[in-house]
Amino acid sequence: MSENRLFLPVVLGTNRKNRQSENVARWVFGKMNGREEIETRLFDVRDFDLPRDDYGQEIKDDFPEWRDAVIRADGLVIVTPEYNHGYPGVLKSVLDLLLKEYIHKPVAFVGVSAQVWGGTRVIEACLPMVRELGLVSTFTDLNFPRVQTLFDENGKLLDAAYEKRAEGFLDELVWMSRALRWGRENLPSKYHQP
Repeated sequence: MSENRLFLPVVLGTNRKNRQSENVARWVFGKMNGREEIETRLFDVRDFDLPRDDYGQEIKDDFPEWRDAVIRADGLVIVTPEYNHGYPGVLKSVLDLLLKEYIHKPVAFVGVSAQVWGGTRVIEACLPMVRELGLVSTFTDLNFPRVQTLFDENGKLLDAAYEKRAEGFLDELVWMSRALRWGRENLPSKYHQP
């Protein structure tokens, strides 16, 4: 594998039945897989068997695939629907499993909504949370408004305009991932030793 290749996992942030954001996550994942400079993996919060009586970083070792992927990651893509102007609780629970593993890594948001705003409010709600985790947000969000009209019954995207939008979204994520990886590897800080 090329040293310049970036590992950028995608996390689908809802476990609801009949979720429209699954089509979005799979489409974005496919776009990322098609880029030579990106290696990716799709994580689905539905696959996390989170306990009801424990919470947070104390149980991160119960989820070694997630922990190890984030440690190795150069950045992260979060695909999240907007539920009542906020993010799904299960997404927060999964993200809260780690902390120092995120520091100085970029995060890019894909917002999904059944209405016209396309998840802009959920992204705004996520920003203070990811900042506290030490993630650095890109400025090129990818929004899917009225998601129920954008895919056919087989999950195929019906609007070709998203091709160019995804290209810009991923270009920015790749740039930030390279820049922040260089910083983590070359600039001493209390969080990273070059």
